[in-house]
Order: sequence, then structure tokens, then C-alpha cells
Amino acid sequence: MLPGMVKKPRIAIVGPGHLGTSLAVALRRAGFAIEAIVGRADGKSAQRAQKLAKQLRSRASADFEADVVWFCVPDAEIARAAADFAGRFSWKKKVALHSSGALTSDSLQVLRGEGADVASVHPLMTFVEGSRVSFAGIPFAIEGNAAAVRVAKEIARDLGGNAYSVSKQDKAAYHAWGTFASPLLTALLATTEDVAGLAGVKGNEAKRRMLPILWQTMSNYAARGAAAGFSGPIVRGDIETVRKHLKVLRRSPTAREVYLALTRAALRYLPAKNKSALKTVLGREP
Repeated sequence: MLPGMVKKPRIAIVGPGHLGTSLAVALRRAGFAIEAIVGRADGKSAQRAQKLAKQLRSRASADFEADVVWFCVPDAEIARAAADFAGRFSWKKKVALHSSGALTSDSLQVLRGEGADVASVHPLMTFVEGSRVSFAGIPFAIEGNAAAVRVAKEIARDLGGNAYSVSKQDKAAYHAWGTFASPLLTALLATTEDVAGLAGVKGNEAKRRMLPILWQTMSNYAARGAAAGFSGPIVRGDIETVRKHLKVLRRSPTAREVYLALTRAALRYLPAKNKSALKTVLGREP
């Protein structure tokens, strides 16, 4: 909580999107007062703000006195949203947060200049339409002014999350890491469905048949790590099978590019037999 406060800080959420909605619901359950939900003046954002505010017994309004203002808008809109709120009221003794994984707290510089303590607070989690995420156990990467960092860490802990410091210079790499862990993993799964189509298995049926091996793969990774959880033709050094894969994947050029890239990554990071021969096979491919 803020210096001199006995109760938890009052919070305003700017941006009732996937993250903002999940965060507001979790904060309310953790005992925080959600003073306001702020959406754009018209369109779906305003409707979402009204609906969420009603659910949380809050207000859909840009007029508030919250101790903490949490910007949950897209990265490209953070600085503009902060500028829109500059000058509306006194920012002294207030904390402004944003949840971009790639941008630093400097995106809130205009509010820092008005006396606010600012920080970036990124939960390493995916948020999609219709999902409600429990923040228990989720890591929060935090950087910014000391006072804002302290408040952000307390909020993360109250949500059941784990707070970690991240340096400004590491944020781009940090966010790239998160992108590999979820969005690009999803892209790989979509590519996998395309390859299933080459075998005559389409759509939801492909997903249904893949799920058991996907769950087991993640279970192996969680329990044993990447190297011990690695299986298949590459770890066995099965050159002829890899050649057959590359041949059939000519029917799906994008999937073939992904296969080549991931096989090269496997030879770089994971155990495999016949590495030199496999590299030779891959090296002959465009």
C-alpha cells in the first residue's frame, strides 16, 4: 500500500480489454477497491467498461481519485493514454502502472513529470477473449521508481503472484522470451494442424488427436526439463526419417521452413545422435 495508508490502495483500470478485465476481477477478489473502469468514449470499449464496472460494483468513468492508476491498453496507446490523463488532476502521491512486457516505465514519463511514481508491471501470462486468469503463481516482471515498484510488488503478492525485478535494458529480450513461450508456441500448433492436413486429418479432429501427446510433452518438460523430455527422430539421429519429412513437407512450404528452423534449433540446444550428418542434410536444404 502507499506510504501512510492503512487500507489497500484504491485502483482505477484504464483499458477493459482481456488483461484489464482479468486483472480487475482478480484485484477485486483480492480485496482491492476498483474505483473506476475507464474505456474509450464510444464503441465496444465503452460497453466493456460499463459491463465490467457493473460486475465489480464500480464506475465506468474517467473521473476518479484512485491511488493507483493501471494502464492496460495496447503498447502503442500507453504514452497517449498517459498524456490524456496528465493535467486532469494532481498526480502527486499517486502511482501509475502499465503492463507492457516490451516497454519500460518511461512510457509514463509525462505522469512522472507531474509527480507520480511510475512502473511497468508485466504478468507473464496469456490473456484471450473469454478467459479469466487466476494470477496465483504467475511471475510479475517489475521496473520503475522505487516507490511504485514497492507498491506493485505488494499488489502482485496480494494477487498470489511472484514479483521479480527486470532492468530496462532487458525488457525487449524478456518480452521476446514471453513471445516464444505463448504466441509463437500457438503459431507452432497452428502449423502442426497444417501438417496434420497433409496426413488427411483436418480441423478439430487434428487438435483432438494431438492433445494427448501435447499434454505429455508439457508434463515431461515440467518434470524433467527440455533435454530429458526430448524424443523422436532427431534425438535418435534418424537421418532417413528426417529426409522423408523434408520431402513430404514440400507440399507445405511454410511448415517446411518451420521444420528446418526447429530441427536446427534442436541440434543446437538438445541431445541428438549423428549431429554432423543431420547438419549436412539440413545444410543442403534451401
